[in-house]
Amino acid sequence: MTINFKLLVDEIARIHRHFHTRAAKAVNISLTLRNWFIGGYIREYELKGSDRAAYGERLLEKLADRLARNGVARSDERELRRYRHFYLAYPQIRETLSPEFAALLVHAPKRTAIRETVSPDSLLSGKAMLDRFSFSHFAELLQLEESLQRAFYEVECYRGNWSVRELRHQIASLYYERSGLSRNKTKLAKLAHAKAELSDPAHAIRDPYIFDFLEIKAKEALSETALEESLLNRLQDFLLELGRGFCFEARQKRIVIGGEHFFVDLVFYHRLLRCHILLELKNDSFRHEHLGQLNTYVNWFRIHEMAPGDNPPIGILLCTKKNHALVEYALAGMNNRLFVSKYQMKLPKKEEIRRFLEGQIKQKTPAMHRRAVK
Repeated sequence: MTINFKLLVDEIARIHRHFHTRAAKAVNISLTLRNWFIGGYIREYELKGSDRAAYGERLLEKLADRLARNGVARSDERELRRYRHFYLAYPQIRETLSPEFAALLVHAPKRTAIRETVSPDSLLSGKAMLDRFSFSHFAELLQLEESLQRAFYEVECYRGNWSVRELRHQIASLYYERSGLSRNKTKLAKLAHAKAELSDPAHAIRDPYIFDFLEIKAKEALSETALEESLLNRLQDFLLELGRGFCFEARQKRIVIGGEHFFVDLVFYHRLLRCHILLELKNDSFRHEHLGQLNTYVNWFRIHEMAPGDNPPIGILLCTKKNHALVEYALAGMNNRLFVSKYQMKLPKKEEIRRFLEGQIKQKTPAMHRRAVK
C-alpha cells in the first residue's frame, strides 16, 4: 500500500484515538471492579467477620478512618456505604470476572448468599454495563431506590450512550415518571434521546473518581484550555504580588455539594479582611449562571469553612472574551458598609484586574495561535 503524508497523519491520529479509548475504558473498568470488590469484602465481613461484634454499627466509620491512614483514596464512610450497596445491587458483575479476578473472591460470599439481592428487573448483563458505564454512572443509578426505575435508566443510558451528566439530567427531569404517564412512549423516547449528551472516553479524565483513583491532582485533570491555564497561573502570581494581605490557599479546590463535585479555580485567605476570597475565571462572556455558580461556592464556604472571627467569604468572577474582561464582585450578603468600604480598599480595583487580563490575553492568544498553526 502506498502511503503519503496525509495518510500518515490520518493513521497516527486513528491509532491514537483507538488506544486512548482503550486506556480510558481500562481505567474505568478497573475502578468499577475495585469498588465492587471493596463492597464485597465489607459485606463478607459483616456476615462472617470473626471480630465484627466489636465494631457493630460503627464498622464503616472505623474502617474509613483506618483506610484513610493507609492512603486509600475514596474510602470515607459515605463511599464505603456506596460500595457495599453497589455490590449488593449489581451481583451480575461477578459474571465478568476473569479467573485472575475471580480468585480474589475466594473469601467472598457464594452466589447463594447474595441471591436475594439480585434485581429481577435488571435487563442488562454485567459485561454490557461494565463495558459502557463508568462508576460515576453507577453512583447515579444507585441513588434510585426502586429496582424497576433503576433498570429503566440502565437500559436508556446504555441505548443512548449517555454521559454521566446526561443521565443525571434525565433522572432530574423525571423521564421515568413521564414515560409511565405518556401515551406515546416511543415519541417521548425519541425526544429524550434527540439532544442527549453522549459519553466520550475523554470524559474519564475529568471524572473525580478516576483522578482520585489514579492520584492525579485536580488542576492536572480539569484544565479546560491552555489559555485558561495560563491565565490562572499568571493571575495567581499577580494577586500575590499585589500584597495587600492575599494568602494563597488552593488551586482547583474541590468541594462536594449533595454528592456532586465542584471545583473553585483559586482560593485565597485575606489576612486583613479576615475572609476567604474565591476567584472563578470563565473563558467566556458574562452570563448570569456564572454568578449563580460562584454564589453557590461562596455560600458553601460560608457554612463549611468560616472559622470564629472570620468575615463572610467574597467571590470574584472574571469573564474574558475577545480581549475584554468583565469583573463582578459578589458580596454574598455583606451589608455592613464599613466592611464593604474596607473590602473595596483592600482588594484590587476592577480596572486594575481588567488591564491585567487584557494584557495577558493579547500576549497569549497570538503565541498560542502560532503553535496551533505549526
